[in-house]
Amino acid sequence: MPKYLTFFTYTKAAWHEMVERPEDREAATRRVVESNGGTLDCFYWMFGDHDGLAIYDAPDAVVAATVLAGIRASGRIERMTTRVLLTGVEAQRVLDMAKFASTDYAPPGGSRAWYSDFESHG
Repeated sequence: MPKYLTFFTYTKAAWHEMVERPEDREAATRRVVESNGGTLDCFYWMFGDHDGLAIYDAPDAVVAATVLAGIRASGRIERMTTRVLLTGVEAQRVLDMAKFASTDYAPPGGSRAWYSDFESHG
């Protein structure tokens, strides 16, 4: 199952409500992920540009987007950034396959052998 990482930032209104009535946001996230066929690996609050992150598995990108849209529809999330995570094995497969894909790509205005002088372009 694909693994996703989502950074999230709460709205000011959400912060006000959470301080007034503290509750377990990890449990709420776990419920929506699991009810859509996924599993929540971890949920962390953090300092910095985002308030927290969640790492979870979802059957596919449509299900992941469904979960995110459902959460976002609450109006209490100001911003979300999601990434697909690859294991080392998956990354190796990407690199192995890219070896062949790179020879098939012709860049705009370039020849099929664009990669032969790639280093000279900095």
